[in-house]
Amino acid sequence: MENKRRTGTLCVFLAAVLYSIGGLCIKLIPWGGMAINGARTAIALVVIGAYLAVIRHPLRFNRWVAVGALSIFGTNALFSVANKLTTAANTIVLQFTAPIFVILLSVVFWKRRPQKLDCGIVFGGVLFFFADSLEMGGGLGNVLALLSGVAYAGVFLMNEMPDSDAISSVFWGDVLSAVTGLPFLLGEEKLEPIALTSLLVLGVFQVAVAYILLTIGLKTTPPVTASLVSGIEPVLNPILVAVFYGEKMGPMALVGAAIVIGGVVGYNVIRARQSTESSVSSNFSE
Repeated sequence: MENKRRTGTLCVFLAAVLYSIGGLCIKLIPWGGMAINGARTAIALVVIGAYLAVIRHPLRFNRWVAVGALSIFGTNALFSVANKLTTAANTIVLQFTAPIFVILLSVVFWKRRPQKLDCGIVFGGVLFFFADSLEMGGGLGNVLALLSGVAYAGVFLMNEMPDSDAISSVFWGDVLSAVTGLPFLLGEEKLEPIALTSLLVLGVFQVAVAYILLTIGLKTTPPVTASLVSGIEPVLNPILVAVFYGEKMGPMALVGAAIVIGGVVGYNVIRARQSTESSVSSNFSE
């Protein structure tokens, strides 16, 4: 059992690393966000379809799989469009507010009372991004990035939904992304080698392989652990863009990034400690 958990955690970590290349690759493609998303998910569908055939996993579809698919679609599309309207750093860090929306959605739909921890610090960090956008532009991109965080929360909650099937949701979400995005390719004319290479990397690795690894990892990795491990993504993403694309973050956004990342990771660390202490107390009382 312990080995399965370690393997699951490794899968979540590798998925987060692959997700982190999204900002750079999208910046390198001179197309609109919807066109990029349509093309990369069309490529991803080939890989995911082959994976389903190999493991002989039948595709499922019901209302809960559909809700998961909409979450996948929202995450993919909003992330791609936001990356074209604001900095990659703003996009990924604002999307990293997803754990907070997981808490809020759990309260609304599953009536789960949140822990007595103040999450306001994370939203305070978000405000720094919008203050920074007043000087650098990208206000709409920041809004869309924040909405992608809401959609991403739905991705983490896929396994919590009754009669759900995460990999089927990923497949149908990519179908929706491809169908809505591919028509936008008709208006794109720049087909440089670097753009096509980046698109292939996005489709195969940043979407298909990453989501496959995530669905595998979440089967054995506790949500708290998965959230902590996924924290590598908002750290690597802006670093890659800064090094290879030359895009810098504004001073206010840097402060906001520190607050958001520190707040979310800190929140999960505290919850992990509380969970451990609760388990130890329970065992001791027995």
